[in-house]
Order: sequence, then C-alpha cells, then structure tokens
Amino acid sequence: MKKTAIFYGSSSGTTEDIAGRMAGQLGIDSSDVYNVGEASVDDAAAYDVLILGSSTWGVGDLQDDWEGFLPKLKKADLSGKAVAIFGVGDSSSYSDSFCDAVGVIYKELQGTGATFCGAVSSEGYSFDDSVALEGDKFVGLPLDEDNEGNETDGRISRWIEQLKQECLNG
Repeated sequence: MKKTAIFYGSSSGTTEDIAGRMAGQLGIDSSDVYNVGEASVDDAAAYDVLILGSSTWGVGDLQDDWEGFLPKLKKADLSGKAVAIFGVGDSSSYSDSFCDAVGVIYKELQGTGATFCGAVSSEGYSFDDSVALEGDKFVGLPLDEDNEGNETDGRISRWIEQLKQECLNG
C-alpha cells in the first residue's frame, strides 16, 4: 500500500472517530492520522495518498480547523499525490447542504496537481442537494451518523475497498 495519511477536522468527535475507524481498517498507524487543527502542510509532503475528512456545519460550512489548514494545502504542490475525501453531515436537518464540506475541499484543491479518487454513487442516500455532487456521484464519501448511522460501517468498508483499487495500491 502506498504511504497514506488521514487528515481530519472534528469539533464534536464524530469525524475523528470515523478517521480512526478508517485508519484501523487500512492498518494506518495513529502517527499517520492528523488533526488539521494541529497539523502543518509539511506533514502532508511525506505521503503519496491523502485521505481528508471534515464535518459540515451550519449550511455548508467546513469544520473550523479546515479554515486555517485548507488555504495552505491549496497552495501546496500536490502533484503525484492521490486525494480522497470523506465527510460527515446531517441529511435530515441540512438536506440542502448535505456533506458540502466534501465538495468545498474538492473544489479548493483543484489545480494543485492532485489526482482525486473515491467518488461514490448518490444512490441510497436521502438528501436534497450537495455541492459535493458531480452528476449522480459524490466526489468523496458522505456519512450521516445522525440519521443513517447503521449504514456507516458498510459504507466505510466499501469505500476503502474502492480506494485500494483506485489509489492505495500500485
């Protein structure tokens, strides 16, 4: 497996928990899992694959720690790196901006040289709109622990298998 790190922003602990669960399934050491509130962009330079995670707050806002980290990551040269994005959101209360943070990160990192992987079909999700959509696919993995928590483990497992095919191995 290519050298992989997970970078996440978490206010309530949910995204941190998801990042830890993913790391466990991937066999990623805890030293390769970074809270973006404490990480530097230099930390990302050592990795081939960056798995980025953020919750969505309010009506489509990034988790607070990403506000300082994402502009710096956007300025980095990510050529040769694969980027996969996951997000946590509430598809019931915020149905019109479900997991928008995934789309915000994706759009901000366009032009950095990164290759994106991990797009997921929107089939099976209940929501009205999301900036994370391109056609009928999300640009990353959306998760809803509030309303569809029973789907999370299966969605994570399928996504990790997809990432292994698309960008982790090789």
